[in-house]
Amino acid sequence: MTTRLTPLPPESFRSKPWKNGGGVTLDIADATAPGADPSGWEGMVWRLGRTAIVQPGPFSDLTGYERLQAVIVGSGLVLEGPSGEIDLRRPFVPVRYDGGLPLVSRLENGPVEVVNLIVDRALCSADLAVPEPGATITLTHGIHILYAPGEAVTARCDGAEVTVPGGHALQIDAEAGVSLTVEAGQGLLASIRLR
Repeated sequence: MTTRLTPLPPESFRSKPWKNGGGVTLDIADATAPGADPSGWEGMVWRLGRTAIVQPGPFSDLTGYERLQAVIVGSGLVLEGPSGEIDLRRPFVPVRYDGGLPLVSRLENGPVEVVNLIVDRALCSADLAVPEPGATITLTHGIHILYAPGEAVTARCDGAEVTVPGGHALQIDAEAGVSLTVEAGQGLLASIRLR
């Protein structure tokens, strides 16, 4: 397998109600079990999405899933759980937590938008990072999605120049040892590795 780059334009994203019905998410990319409905929640293997949180409320129960989340618009999101707070106050600082925790959101500075990476922990592992311009990241074997939530992101992937326009994403299906250097712009890099 060689490295494959697949542009993911906004028109390919899919709107879907939250599992608890409290809002709508915009799926950037996902994978489901064979035969599962990709517009539903049953059989989800992994999902990368963007959503607005406009009022406080309970988070969906995603028992068995790992959640990685970062605020991309606004600030001041706090998730209140049984063992304390999960601090998402600062934008572009990813946080990892158990999708099965009973959580209620608190908005300290008004509505926010977040990026969610949700993975079935029995089937895959994942990371969500914010690459610093100029830093080179070595991508392991797996699926990597570079998302430009605001401004365009320019990068080099194994020496090839790539541009991800604002609001778009780029899927990188990589073998081990692929180098990625973000040259300009603030992006998020979701990495999914199947077990």
